[in-house]
Amino acid sequence: DPFAAWHGAAAPNSTSAAEPKTVAYRGAVLFDGTGAPSRSGLTIITRGERIVAVQPDSAPLPDAAETVDVSGLYVLPGLIDTHVHVATPPDAEAARVQMRRWVYSGVTAVRGMADDLRSVGELARQARVGEVPSPDLYYAALMAGEGFFKDPRTQAVSAGAVAGRTPWMQAITADTDLPLAVAMARGTSATGIKIYADLPADLVARITTEAHRQGVPVWTHAMIYPATPQEVIDAGPDVMSHACILAHQAQAPADRPVSYASRTPIDRAPFLNGDNPVVQGLLEQMRDKGIVLDATVRVYAEQDRAAAAPGARQPICSGAMVFALTRQAYRAGVAISAGTDGETPDREPWPALIEEMELLQNAVGMTPADVLVAATHTAARATHQTGDMGTIEAGKLANLVFVAADPLMDVANLRSLRFTVKRGKAFARADFQPPAD
Repeated sequence: DPFAAWHGAAAPNSTSAAEPKTVAYRGAVLFDGTGAPSRSGLTIITRGERIVAVQPDSAPLPDAAETVDVSGLYVLPGLIDTHVHVATPPDAEAARVQMRRWVYSGVTAVRGMADDLRSVGELARQARVGEVPSPDLYYAALMAGEGFFKDPRTQAVSAGAVAGRTPWMQAITADTDLPLAVAMARGTSATGIKIYADLPADLVARITTEAHRQGVPVWTHAMIYPATPQEVIDAGPDVMSHACILAHQAQAPADRPVSYASRTPIDRAPFLNGDNPVVQGLLEQMRDKGIVLDATVRVYAEQDRAAAAPGARQPICSGAMVFALTRQAYRAGVAISAGTDGETPDREPWPALIEEMELLQNAVGMTPADVLVAATHTAARATHQTGDMGTIEAGKLANLVFVAADPLMDVANLRSLRFTVKRGKAFARADFQPPAD
């Protein structure tokens, strides 16, 4: 096995003082992440942590290039999960278990959507310099109204400080110095600002405007309670999370919850029998403004299972309802990213992102190619990292996934993964074992 022989040698490592290794991956069928058809007969050449060329197999290789024969395999860009939580509450050991499984499953980057950034910052450093097997971690600093900070999760991620009064989790009022608040969020090394809940439309718009002025992307819930989905779209965020809560726009104004804590189940009927006209208007605006939808379908399917227990609280949306809303977004041409907002148990061999992608294919009806784009190129857009990842091309990070069966036939074929390359370093799937319990 040429790969096994190479993998047993010193793998490329951008943190090493040694000269970066040049590696040529020759013979795989390539899906580049743009949505274009797969191509054969190409060699991917990496040097250290970067791709330096994608060239015909017949072209000469650089001097001293080490060749890895990947004939019979399929290669695609590293996967990106656009909605994870690694430190709510902070538990670095548990987080590293997830991080390890991610990278050995083809996930080379994740977008953290509000956590204790004191912990996440250190985990991100360990991931970035290769101290632990992990995807790269990109993450949000959170802003919300004062009422949200009664939520016990905010207490857990602010232990030792006052929830709502930290740079990574700020309570915003009409009197807040927004330029300072955004600058404080930037000082946490956050990639973006997440606007969560309990804010009126004018403050959502003001935060978004100031964040964009300072060059920071804005990631929101699809409703901010009381700010409606329409008001969120009007503010112009970069990404909106949770297809489910777009449905609030179709409710009578008196029926819409005004606080995140007061949400009640939404009537499913208006969304299950064809496209909802009110939601259609929202989706067309999202498409035209280039707002990415971080749909998070799997978490609602999981909630359905939990709600089946006697006496269990009913979720605000059913899985079928979220599948229908996401299907409508897909048909409307909205860019959809693959985000999970939940994980499979640590003992499971595969992370939730694979299930999310399978649901986007099988329950929502996206083509396998479009699902792969959702987890690569569109996910890189959502994470604000298109300069480095999301497609296979010269100049991008050497984040590659090699699988034995064609994922364009069925995204479940991602489970045939043979090895992941993250920033030029190889992680053989055969080396991965989930925890025993």
